[in-house]
Amino acid sequence: MSDTIHEKVLILDFGSQYTQLIARRVRELHVYCEIYPCTTDLTKITEFKPSAVILSGGPKNVSEDDAPLIDTAVYDLGIPVLGICYGMQLTTHVLGGKVSASAKREYGHAKMELNPECDLFHGLDKTENVWMSHGDRIEKTPSGFTGCASTDGSHYAAIENREKRIWGIQFHPEVAHTPNGKKMLENFLFNISGLTGDWTMRSFVKDSIASIKNQVGDGGVLCALSGGVDSSVVAKLLEEAIGDQLTCIFVDNGLLRQGEAERVMSTYAKHFKMKVIMVDASDFFLEKLRGVDDPQAKRKIIGPAFVDVFVDEANKLDNINFLAQGTLYPDVIESVSFKGPSAVIKTHHNLELGDRLHLDLIEPLRELFKDEVRAVGEELGLPKSMIWRHPFPGPGLAVRTLGEITKERLDILRLADAIILEELNKANWCDKVWQAFGVFLPVKAVGVMGDERTYENVIAIRAVTSKDAMTADWAHIPYDILSKISNRIIGEVRGVNRVVLDITSKPPGTIEWE
Repeated sequence: MSDTIHEKVLILDFGSQYTQLIARRVRELHVYCEIYPCTTDLTKITEFKPSAVILSGGPKNVSEDDAPLIDTAVYDLGIPVLGICYGMQLTTHVLGGKVSASAKREYGHAKMELNPECDLFHGLDKTENVWMSHGDRIEKTPSGFTGCASTDGSHYAAIENREKRIWGIQFHPEVAHTPNGKKMLENFLFNISGLTGDWTMRSFVKDSIASIKNQVGDGGVLCALSGGVDSSVVAKLLEEAIGDQLTCIFVDNGLLRQGEAERVMSTYAKHFKMKVIMVDASDFFLEKLRGVDDPQAKRKIIGPAFVDVFVDEANKLDNINFLAQGTLYPDVIESVSFKGPSAVIKTHHNLELGDRLHLDLIEPLRELFKDEVRAVGEELGLPKSMIWRHPFPGPGLAVRTLGEITKERLDILRLADAIILEELNKANWCDKVWQAFGVFLPVKAVGVMGDERTYENVIAIRAVTSKDAMTADWAHIPYDILSKISNRIIGEVRGVNRVVLDITSKPPGTIEWE
């Protein structure tokens, strides 16, 4: 896909926690970019044909023995280079300047005095608020560089070499705490690098459809459809490209939300006229989970069980050559990042599916972030309710039903969860939260219902606000809405006599309970 894009920015990752955020900011400005580890050799960099290069921040000090370095030939490619934080210090270090520990480390907000004549700061005021995160500073710039900004802790908060087209900044323009950081990136991309911003989801859809047609030819494609955003967009994109050469398999594992299976089949098989095979494997999954209460054990059972069911159904089909999966760009980055493979947070069943079925993979979304996937869905005409639905865990309600999984417990949670979402929708609160759901707690509480003592189950309401799920705060839903939810759950869901509210932020808690 990237071979068809003319304007491309390459971000070299030196281990910063903000590297993906840099990429997202560049993409938001309609410029395509990719992240490569800083260890990437020059040949691969030139093969990418970048229009500009950005060097990320990182946790190291340039003087440390194991500090990541860079091939200085990158600075001689004749394209603009922007070093951010560690990227600026590294530029200074390898090009002959001096970096040393600062007597006044800078973390957080800082007032920066800048030279508005600097190309990077065109259109900005002489004083800007920026976000710093460093303990070293530039003592001496390399030959040919001049300083163009300063703070109390950094005489050289920004440097430039117009002749060589190299810029460096000590702060982070990609974070929201640098209010005009986006404008600085605009200046680098458009005024300095001469880009036009032609990366749009409309162009992505057009190029993807052509690419899929070329890759598939007359072959058949199999897609695991979950009803989630990623698989939905993949399925619709494939259907646009190859029509009835696509077959989707939807596995009802008995761990879905209320009405989910019917909604998926109605939307795809009836509305979009896709070929969708539904497999009711709820009894199979419940039997596998009988007596299991450990959350990791649940996950380890559900993943392989899904693969077994899917493979059995797929083996009944003829003329299938490809398997489509919803790999996103963050998954790709994690596998090749400078920091090395991350701890396993989630597994992708389709990786094992591809091996078991001996099919070639199609990953049309592997260059996109989540917000871009949603934009593609809108471009393809998917319903808003599907594109902007709240995240739902792969193991489904198994990790929202704490303790042992039984059909009775799942049915209780399904109904309670549906009431939560229904009332939030009525009050126009669903779009105000990142995620909202019910949790079945493995405890019982005493209550009084109809003048009789009860000893029944507890449902927790979990609702959070977030931008990317990396951090989250509990949603401050109005009391009257919470009251309606509680009254309805206790009145309509048999077996529940108490509703509680989870007011834990992330960190220290996680969004899901298991």
